[in-house]
Amino acid sequence: MVLGLLRIRLRFVAHSRKEKRALVKSVVERLRHRYNAAVSEAGDLDALDLTTIAIACLSSESAHADAQLQEIAGAVEGWRLDAEVIDIETELISV
Repeated sequence: MVLGLLRIRLRFVAHSRKEKRALVKSVVERLRHRYNAAVSEAGDLDALDLTTIAIACLSSESAHADAQLQEIAGAVEGWRLDAEVIDIETELISV
């Protein structure tokens, strides 16, 4: 089994925690709806202009897990978000 982890760091303009929460929630829900993966806000919780979203998937093959994570990363980069993707990290862990 292979656990695939993807961390996407986003920068955006938010004037309040409410604005940040709305943007993060829309991205997280969109990813959950579209892909069979676990999605959560995982970093930069106190910063108004940054967030890190973590995506995890489990597969029997590392190639499949990597392909799914690359597809998710490409989709997020292609979406018209009010945010800039500043970092993407992928990690595959054999379990």
